[in-house]
Amino acid sequence: MRRRAGLVGGVALAAALGGIGWRAWERRGNLSAGDASAGLWQMRFERPAGGTLDMAALRGQRVLLNFWATWCPPCIEEMPELDAFHQRHAAAGWQVVGLAVDQPAAVRAFLARSPVHYPVGLAGVEGAELSRRLGNERAGLPFSVVFTRDGQPAARKLGETRPELLAAWAAKY
Repeated sequence: MRRRAGLVGGVALAAALGGIGWRAWERRGNLSAGDASAGLWQMRFERPAGGTLDMAALRGQRVLLNFWATWCPPCIEEMPELDAFHQRHAAAGWQVVGLAVDQPAAVRAFLARSPVHYPVGLAGVEGAELSRRLGNERAGLPFSVVFTRDGQPAARKLGETRPELLAAWAAKY
């Protein structure tokens, strides 16, 4: 009987420690994403048509940050809906920003054929690392992050966004 009670107690203790460890690991992941978002607001990116995209100028707005590339079919497929979202929700304080993880010449040529109304920055290879720091563990594209007005990440999506998800984000954040 004592042996059984000791076994049950040991399992309970292991489960409790596992839960505490899981929460600590989960917080560590959120903290690193938060740290990355703090650095994001200090960044500047060249714009395809010239000029600079200054991320600090976007603080205080709700931002949908989308990492994409010209060679990524799901990225291209979601761009018209992201553009429509930007136009529908800009008056409510939303800003869509595209960061191209691609060659500048390819981005310029693509946007000349398929322009969007939201700002696009040329993030290049560094954009892939930034997306990882913001929670894109697989480094896949497209990858989107929603930031609240206080500059903190609130939602992430690896893969193509859908109109239903964009509407849910607009309602929630």
